[in-house]
Amino acid sequence: MNIFTSLYIIVDGYFVANYVGKTGFAGINLIMPVLNILGTTGYMFGVGGSALIAKTLGEKEQEKADRLFSLIILASFSLGVLMLVPGFIFMPWIAAMLGAEGKLLEYSILYGRIFILALPAWILAYSFQLFFVTAEKPRLGLVVTLCAGLCNIALDMLFIIVFQWGLAGAAAASAVSQVVGGLYPLIYFRRKNNSLLRLVKPGWDGRALVKCCTNGSSEFMAEAAFSFVGTIYNVQLLKYAGEDGVVIYGLLMYVSLIFSAIFVGYSNGAGPVFSYHYGAQNHTELKNLRIKSLVIIGLTSVIMFILSEVLAYPFSILFLKDTGQLLSDTVHAFQIVSFAYLFTGMAIFGSGFFTALNNGQISALISFLRTFVFELGAVLFLPVLLGTDGIWCSAVFAELMAAVAGIIFMAALQRRYHY
Repeated sequence: MNIFTSLYIIVDGYFVANYVGKTGFAGINLIMPVLNILGTTGYMFGVGGSALIAKTLGEKEQEKADRLFSLIILASFSLGVLMLVPGFIFMPWIAAMLGAEGKLLEYSILYGRIFILALPAWILAYSFQLFFVTAEKPRLGLVVTLCAGLCNIALDMLFIIVFQWGLAGAAAASAVSQVVGGLYPLIYFRRKNNSLLRLVKPGWDGRALVKCCTNGSSEFMAEAAFSFVGTIYNVQLLKYAGEDGVVIYGLLMYVSLIFSAIFVGYSNGAGPVFSYHYGAQNHTELKNLRIKSLVIIGLTSVIMFILSEVLAYPFSILFLKDTGQLLSDTVHAFQIVSFAYLFTGMAIFGSGFFTALNNGQISALISFLRTFVFELGAVLFLPVLLGTDGIWCSAVFAELMAAVAGIIFMAALQRRYHY
């Protein structure tokens, strides 16, 4: 589900790069991190709520789990509505603050204003991805995500190639696909179903809602901070490499979206299982799951590194065609950033593991260190020493240090949680 959600953005990028041009492609990549910060609030509700609800199910309190589920969905949708209007109004100011000028500014505003209209549905789609797993319906969640993704591809072809709507068509296609991804689960869980969860009349539980947001804050922080740091990357790249730098960073983030989605998807899929056995006090199974997860994460990390090195040129040429120096610079950047994937899985899993154990504080601390200390610090200072290469090295440094932090916390708290 996470992989295909990431493909929404990549599909837009492909069609825009090939049918609108380099500046339109840069416009998407410049404004998308800001939109992601708003959209991933649904991720906070989904991750934090899944851990809380899975623990409640493990304690055999079905009715309470349904009420909590319904309250969290209502809260996430309401927040999306509240953020939509100011986001739409201040989009020109946001794009200008990022350093966009001229045509780049115009494209950024156009894409951002159209896409943000689907914000409430986008937040729901994020939340439901996690709740499908908790409800023991991950296959249905995958089908919904696939349908939304195929809808996005079909509409991109229709709006951009057939109707010639350009960048506006790309934004509209993605917006409609988010509505598909958010609306169907709402209908499914509202009706009678054979899953573990159902939408019912919610009862107010402020403490549970705060617990949900607190517990999911680490994953939200990780995703939002990733997007925030992405804006800093773009600002630095406009300074050191101009518009071409933003284009290169966009391609790097496309690969990162897919590879990170694999690790995030695994952590999200395993999270409710960890939470259930933690709630049921099955310490032996908790230990076995952790060991197996570390093996899977380690092997996958090596595969990701190799794939990134091998696919650097073919992936770049897919978007850039024959663009001379820009293509060469993109492949060079790929070869540096690839090393980050050796550590990304452990950095993500370390945070997700403690969320599943309902320890949002440690999970948030790992995420905070990863993004706001290691990566933000690196992207601000390494370019002073290494120029543009310092920007690409920042991701490698941050993921390495975050992985080390996750390992340290796991070792320190092993006796407390009996894993």
